[in-house]
Amino acid sequence: MGRVQNKVALITGGAMGIGRACAERLAAEGAIVVITDVVDATGMATAEAISAAGGDATYLNHDVTSEAAWQAIIKQVRELHGRLDILVNNAGIAIRASIFEMSLQDFHRQNSVNLDGVFLGLKHAIPFMAEDGGGSVINLSSVAGLKASPGLSAYAMTKGGVRLLSKSVAKECAALGNGVRVNSVHPGIIATAIWNKMDAVGDQGENQVDVDAIAAMAVPGGLLGQADDIARGVVYLASDESRYVNASELVIDYGLSA
Repeated sequence: MGRVQNKVALITGGAMGIGRACAERLAAEGAIVVITDVVDATGMATAEAISAAGGDATYLNHDVTSEAAWQAIIKQVRELHGRLDILVNNAGIAIRASIFEMSLQDFHRQNSVNLDGVFLGLKHAIPFMAEDGGGSVINLSSVAGLKASPGLSAYAMTKGGVRLLSKSVAKECAALGNGVRVNSVHPGIIATAIWNKMDAVGDQGENQVDVDAIAAMAVPGGLLGQADDIARGVVYLASDESRYVNASELVIDYGLSA
């Protein structure tokens, strides 16, 4: 029996990177996973790979910034599985720019994905989870939600917002007694494609970032993290092993933020 055997898990931004690692690890531990993203070919390939490995995975297209899309996704999950036990709010973008150079349009776009998407997931998924006695919500924040990140000020704002939104909603759920726990996860320097997809003012995201060099400079011992390092923490928070962990943050950064 896996640690999340037969639990239904929804992972946003699950086509690649940390989201994919979470989907793979949850499926390996027995969960029935629903992967959502906007990159359909990659998302379907991820679901197919999980299924080929013996897991249970479905891919659905999903714009997390749209309330109508969230309502449709929850309806589809209800029709497919009749319940939802785990929500991993992972979808996010990073726009690298000085606050003095960032356009209001980019500021709003980043907020829409990183904060509105989490808000909408909480708003629409938690009542559904509560119908069957509760579950676990894991919101992906960042070490940038814990400490200053010059050049990523607006991104840090969104990730700090995810941290306190998680805590506040966790207390709302506890007051309601609906059985839903809400926690945030704060990855450090992790080897994923986001570094070279990161938008930056003036280069349309075409710059190549040396993530090994960043880790060497910033992380104690210079150790670069892997997506599965985060996924293992997500499985813990999704499982009943963490039944008494609520309104907390799990920092997985090898001491970067210490």
